[in-house]
Amino acid sequence: MRRLILDHALLPEGWVRNVGLDVEGGVIAAVHRDAPREDREHITGIALPGLPNLHSHTFQRGMAGLAETRGPEGDSFWTWRQVMYRFLGRLTPDDVEAIAAFAMMEMLEGGFTSVAEFHYLHHDTDGRPYADIAELSGRIAAAAQETGMGLTLLPVFYAQGGFGGAAPAEGQRRFINDVERYARLLEGARKAVVNLDDAVVGVAPHSLRAVTPASLSEVVERSREGPIHIHVAEQVKEVEDCLAWSGHRPVAWLLDHAPVDQRWCLIHATHLDAQEIKGIAMSGAVAGLCPITEANLGDGIFEGIDYTAARGCFGVGSDSNIEISAPAELKQFEYSQRLKHRARNVLAECEGQSTGRNLYEKALSGGAQALGRRIGAIAAGHRADLVVLDADHPDLAAVSGDRWIDSYVFVAGRTVIDTVFVAGQAMVMRGRHVNRDAIRARYVRAMNRILA
Repeated sequence: MRRLILDHALLPEGWVRNVGLDVEGGVIAAVHRDAPREDREHITGIALPGLPNLHSHTFQRGMAGLAETRGPEGDSFWTWRQVMYRFLGRLTPDDVEAIAAFAMMEMLEGGFTSVAEFHYLHHDTDGRPYADIAELSGRIAAAAQETGMGLTLLPVFYAQGGFGGAAPAEGQRRFINDVERYARLLEGARKAVVNLDDAVVGVAPHSLRAVTPASLSEVVERSREGPIHIHVAEQVKEVEDCLAWSGHRPVAWLLDHAPVDQRWCLIHATHLDAQEIKGIAMSGAVAGLCPITEANLGDGIFEGIDYTAARGCFGVGSDSNIEISAPAELKQFEYSQRLKHRARNVLAECEGQSTGRNLYEKALSGGAQALGRRIGAIAAGHRADLVVLDADHPDLAAVSGDRWIDSYVFVAGRTVIDTVFVAGQAMVMRGRHVNRDAIRARYVRAMNRILA
C-alpha cells in the first residue's frame, strides 16, 4: 500500500486540507481528512481528480498544423478531411504507436489522465487487414502501457462512405469492415488490452453516415456491456444529408431508432433543436464535446446553455489533438458560449458559483461515465488519478479554493501542472513526463519519415 498526504485536495464534498490517501493496486482504498503527516509521502500542491479525455484520434496529432493553409475554395471540415486521408496513407504500425505515445504523453502533461481512443485506423495502406486484424489496436494499447495513460479503447465500425449506403472513398479504405470482420476486430482489441490495468473496450459506430440502420443495430446488439460512442450532428451538411436520407435530423433519428442510454456518448452533437436537447438529457447519454477541435474545424457552437439547463451530462475530449490541454478545452467551451450569447460566466449555474469549478466537476462526471471506468473523483474505490498544481505558481500563490480552478482553467492553463499520478504512480513530475525524451525522439523520427 502507498500512503500519501496532499496539502490541498478537491474531494466530492469540496476543498479539504491535509488529505491522506491509502492507495492499493492503483485504487484509492481510503481517504482521511486532517490526516497526520507522519509515515506518509508528502505531495505538495493542489490536487484535483484527473480529467478524463472522452474523445481522441491519436494519429491525428501527427498532422496538427498541416491543414492550416487556405485552399482555392472555401475551407471546411470536408476539405480538412482530404488532408487527413493523405496523411494517414503513409502511416505504418510503428508510426501509429509512436504518434499515439507522443499524444498520450502530452495528454498527461496537459491534465488528462484517461482517454477514450476512438480508433478507426485499422488496416494496411491498401485497405487489406493486417495478419493480426487488431494490429493497430495493439499499437494503441502499447502506447498506453508506455505512457501510463488510462485507456478506454473504442474500435470503430465504419462500413460505408455516406448516407444511404454510399460506397467508401479511396481515402477511407483503411477504416472499412463489415459486421463479421468487425466482430473479429473487436475480439482482437480485447486481447490487445488484456495486460493493461483497468482498461475498458467499448464499441464506436463511426457515424450515421458510415453505417446502415441494420448494421448499427447489429453492432449495438453485440455490445452487451461497455461504452458506445458515435459521432453525430457535427456539421450542418451532415444534418442536411440526414434529413434528405431519412426525413429526420441525426440526433432525432438516433434517439428514435437506437437504445440510447447512459452507456452512450454522442460526440459533438453540435447542431441540435430543442427536442433533441431534451431527448439527449432525458436519455442519460453524455454529450462528448471537443471545443478546440470544433473551433479549429469551423463546426459550430454547441447549445451549451440550453443543454446544461436541461441537466444534460457532458465531458470534453481532445479529438484531433491540434492542441492538447484539459483546461484549454473547458475554457474554449465557456468562451464559445460567451461569444454566442454576449455574456460572461454563462455556464455557472447560480450567483456566486465558480465557473471553472462547475465546468471541471461536470466534465469529471460526464467523462467518467463516457469512459465506463471508476475515475474522476478523489474517493474510495476510484482509480488514484491526480493532477497536482503548483501552489507557488504566481497565478495560484495569492488565491485559494475555487479561485485555484478558475486560474487553472482561464489564466495559467497547463503551465501550473506539476505532478500527475495515474493509478497512484507519478507519470509527470515538474511538468514533464518521466519518459519524455525517449517518446519525443521516436515521434520526431517518425514524423521526419512521414513528411519527407
